[in-house]
Amino acid sequence: MNRRDFLQAGGLASASLAFGKAGRLFSEVTTLDRWRTFQVTTRVEVLKTSGATRVWVPAALISETPFQKTLANTFDCEGGTAKIVESKTDALGIISAEFPAGVRPIFTVTSRIATKDCAVDLSARGTTPKESRAELEHFLRPTKLLPTDGIVKATAMEITKGTNSDIEKARAIYEWIVDNTFRNPKTAGCGAGDIRFMLESRDLGGKCADLNALYVGLARAAGLPARDVYGIRVAKSEMGYKSLGASSEKVTKAQHCRAEVYLGDYGWVPVDPADVRKVVLEEPPGNRPLEDDLVKKARARLFGSWEMNWMAYNFAHDVALPGSNGASVAFFMYPQAETADGRLDSLDPDNFKYEITSAETTSTNG
Repeated sequence: MNRRDFLQAGGLASASLAFGKAGRLFSEVTTLDRWRTFQVTTRVEVLKTSGATRVWVPAALISETPFQKTLANTFDCEGGTAKIVESKTDALGIISAEFPAGVRPIFTVTSRIATKDCAVDLSARGTTPKESRAELEHFLRPTKLLPTDGIVKATAMEITKGTNSDIEKARAIYEWIVDNTFRNPKTAGCGAGDIRFMLESRDLGGKCADLNALYVGLARAAGLPARDVYGIRVAKSEMGYKSLGASSEKVTKAQHCRAEVYLGDYGWVPVDPADVRKVVLEEPPGNRPLEDDLVKKARARLFGSWEMNWMAYNFAHDVALPGSNGASVAFFMYPQAETADGRLDSLDPDNFKYEITSAETTSTNG
C-alpha cells in the first residue's frame, strides 16, 4: 500500500502489551493536566536521482510515555513502496520507502501526537516499580560514539567523586555539563555526538546531539542508565523562552535531542543541559551569563522536567537503515536517502530536499 496507518490511538493498548517488560521502563511523573495534539508532516523529495532511490524518515515514538502518545503515523509514497521497521527496545520506527529508477521520489510522512509537559518530583521518592538491572543494561552499554571507558570513564569518576547517591551523581554531571560546555553556532545540524573526541580535544562546544550525548555517556560511565531522546520542536515555548521553541510552523531545522537518566527512586528523569547553554547563547539579547535570572531558571527547571512543545522520535544509536548499502547512522533524527551513487547528505538542499511542518490541532484537559 502507498498509504498506511501503522499505529493508531485504538492500537496503543496492544502495542503496549507487545512491548512487554521494556514498556515499564517509562517513569511515573508529575504532569500538567493539559494534553496538546500536533500534526507533523515531513515531505521529502530527492532532486538528483541515479537508479533506484531509497528514503528513510523517523516515525514519532512507537511506544507510549508519560509525556507523549503517538496517535498515528501515516505515509504517501506514490510510485514507490514503503513500510515501517520497528525496534521496540529503542522505541524506534523507521519509515522506509523505495522508488524504482525513473520515478520521481516524493515521500510524505505525517505523524499525529499528543504531548503533555512533565516533571519528576525530586523532593520525594517516587512510586515507580523498580526495574531489574537486566532491563536497564541496554541503556548502560557503550556505543560507537558514546564509549564508557578511557577518558569518558575517568571524567565521569572525577565529576562524581564525593557523591553519595544516584541523584547526586546525575545532578553533578548535569551541573558539570552546564558549567563546562558551550553551544557552538557553527556546528552543522545538531552535532555529531562524538564524546571521546570532545573530551580528548578539550573542545566542549557543539549543539544538542553533542552536549546531551556527553551527559548520557558520562552518566553511563558512572553507572547510571541514561539515553538520548531524539526529536523535533513543534511549537513555540510557553515558558517565556524564545530560544526554546519553534519560530513558525516550518520546523525543518528544529530537530532537538534531549536526555533521560534512570534513578532508582524516581524512574526515568528528564534532563536537558544543552538547552541551558542554548538559553545562554541565543535568548535575546544573547550571550547571557550563567548568573542571569532567565538562565538560572532554565538551569533549575531542566534537571527533572521538560516542556513538551517537542515531539520525540526514538532513543536509538548506531542505526542501520533497512535496505541501505551504506553505513549505519550514529542517530536517526533527520530524513536520510541514497541513490545508486551513494548516501546523500541530509543537510544538502541541492541534492536532498525536505520540509517539515507542524500544526497544533487541539488542546484538552485531563
